[in-house]
Amino acid sequence: MVKFGVNQSVERKEDFRLITGTGEYTDDISLDGQLYGYMLRSPIAHGKILSIDIDDARQAPGVVDIILGKELEADKANQLPCMIPLKNRDGSDRADPGHPVLATDKVRYVGDNIAFVIADTLDQAKDAAELIFIDFEEEDVVVDTKTANMGNQPLVHKDVANNVAFDWEQGDEKNIQDVFSNASHVTEVELINNRVVVNSMEPRGLIADWDGDAAKMTVRMGTQGGWVLRSLLANAILHVPEEDIRVITPDVGGAFGMKLFFYSECAVTVWASRKLGRPIKWIGERSDAFLSDTQGRDHVTRAKLAFDADNMITGMKVETNANLGAYLSTFGPLIPTMAAVKVLPGVYDIPNFYYRSIGVFTNTVPVDAYRGAGRPEAIFVIERLMDRAARELGLGQDEIRRKNFIPVSAIPYTTSTGCVYDSGEFERIMDRALETSDWASFPDRRIASASNGKRRGIGMCYYVEATAGNPTETATIRFEDDDRVTVAVGTQSSGQGHSTAYAQIVAERLGVPFENIEIVQGDTDKIKSGGGTGGSRSLTTQGPAIHAASDEVINKGKELAGHFLEAAPVDIEFSADDGEFAIAGTDRKIGILELAHRARGLGQLPENLAEGLDSEASFTVEAFTYPNGCHIAEVEIDELTGATEVVRYVIVDDFGTIINPALVRNQVIGGVGQGIGQALTENTVYSDDGQLLTGSYMDYGMPRADNIPLDLRYETIEVPCTMNPMGVKGCGEAGCIGAPPAVINAVIDGLADLGVHHIDMPATPQRVWDVIQQAS
Repeated sequence: MVKFGVNQSVERKEDFRLITGTGEYTDDISLDGQLYGYMLRSPIAHGKILSIDIDDARQAPGVVDIILGKELEADKANQLPCMIPLKNRDGSDRADPGHPVLATDKVRYVGDNIAFVIADTLDQAKDAAELIFIDFEEEDVVVDTKTANMGNQPLVHKDVANNVAFDWEQGDEKNIQDVFSNASHVTEVELINNRVVVNSMEPRGLIADWDGDAAKMTVRMGTQGGWVLRSLLANAILHVPEEDIRVITPDVGGAFGMKLFFYSECAVTVWASRKLGRPIKWIGERSDAFLSDTQGRDHVTRAKLAFDADNMITGMKVETNANLGAYLSTFGPLIPTMAAVKVLPGVYDIPNFYYRSIGVFTNTVPVDAYRGAGRPEAIFVIERLMDRAARELGLGQDEIRRKNFIPVSAIPYTTSTGCVYDSGEFERIMDRALETSDWASFPDRRIASASNGKRRGIGMCYYVEATAGNPTETATIRFEDDDRVTVAVGTQSSGQGHSTAYAQIVAERLGVPFENIEIVQGDTDKIKSGGGTGGSRSLTTQGPAIHAASDEVINKGKELAGHFLEAAPVDIEFSADDGEFAIAGTDRKIGILELAHRARGLGQLPENLAEGLDSEASFTVEAFTYPNGCHIAEVEIDELTGATEVVRYVIVDDFGTIINPALVRNQVIGGVGQGIGQALTENTVYSDDGQLLTGSYMDYGMPRADNIPLDLRYETIEVPCTMNPMGVKGCGEAGCIGAPPAVINAVIDGLADLGVHHIDMPATPQRVWDVIQQAS
């Protein structure tokens, strides 16, 4: 095994730089002559803009310019496009009411963007914004996901009937009705998947810098990949060729999907920089994040499972109202439709299926992908159904799942939603989770908790995830003069440890010293294309691309080594253990770094070797990967206060081949923390007049370290994926997919003897206490 190769918990390459304060985030960057931007946002949720008076603000000290929407409109630069086309059930196109960069005639949520103030300092821009007077005519507001499309609600967009952005379906509705008519038993639930605020550690921000001489825009910005952003800026805002825009992504302090999207602040900052010919910096504050970052989840779902007399599932029907907020965000319509439907059947053999998703507009912050992006919502539905059905049918939580699992013998298995599960050993993984959790002795722990005045419950979730995103990625490997090996990638790390995992692949494949390998990312001028990071795609697409580029290096190396060692290339062998090319059966050899040096001084080379060992390769995934696993949570509930604590947690995951076990564990536990947060503490609440009531950490229940149990046991069982040469499956979002249903199922188990069979997320102390009182 190569030192620092794959399947080793190598320490992260990037940690020393980051923890010693030498990382560089967007706000660490300042440019000569830089101006500062400040966004003035709507204080009301819905209303007409009768007038905007900026005269006094223009005269304020330090003010350079104030941008309004009408100026952007005149330059055809006042729209943020939605990238997801969608057909309704009747074949018509989804609604497309537009999303203005800056509101001109109407505001539609608290935080809607109205005016961009540019000044010599940020404080001057803020002070000037206080002098802008806006005359509003307030209108009625709709904020409720369940009732937004009922026909008697205020319209967010006058041309969108009943606030319905789309009405989408998959499956045969008539067939599913017949299936349920013939069922021996039907289990039905109505679920709320609560809205959450993303709250990345580093808020959004950017610096736009127009070079008039070169007619080129450079944007420095925390992103999850700059290529989509470059395309949107070029085509929707600046109307220039894409190559006239360069996006540089420095270190990124968390993203979770939210930093994939195209925001007003980015559009107007870039446009204004070109107008003024000076760099402009905009950095969001935490209050901005609550009011302007895309938010996640917010579904109300009605779901049913049909069973035959043998307790086998015969059909599934799901109908969802999905809140999209006031406007369609960049990928917003994708999440509750094509992203969610992929894994709605979970890991169960469900032969008949129907799903209907209605996207609704409300006077709230736009909603888009948040870690998991549709899959957590889907798995919450199927796993709550399975838990409810088990109780109704008198089966154990494990028993009903075991009975309905897709068997290993049926894999590859095509689900009723069209996905092909290429690998998976679901029963084996659940059995290991049961063993690790000591499921059999839970009754003893329940008795012990009761003696301390606590109710104890245990809950299970078996999740499956579908990775997503651009199916193609490219990797370029270069051998530098100073013995560094640089690897240019099209994904973007925001804390996952890409620099470590990718370097391990190269070290394993080429035998290059781990410390010599440097990952290059986040520059659209240096890297010609990239799909960015999202949907747990990074390792499943970028990893095989790096692997393929490494193979190309080896093939070139055999030809070059043959030249220097005076042997035919077919007689050259390569050993990754020591990074050497050798003539087979002899001791004549040359190291890969020495070979790279000598190739640079060789002079004329055949065309295929003109770049020495430098190589590039692309990889396109043939299909998604389907990571899966079993989560088991145990909770203790204080009956007097309703306070719920997760006291034990067990995870057994299948991510195929593991590159770095420590990175995977950390990714999963971080996701579990977010999932526990959604299950127990986090909730985004709007008042009836559209004011965000949970607009700061004083009111919003962010999960903390003490919400994660000390007794957390984590294991993996590797069932290699067959759809890529490395056998890997994505892992980045799995934790927050499995945790919410496991925790809620455990809460319900702890209260089941009171007759409680449902509780909505988040299961806060107040909500749990109320349920206990109602049951009592």
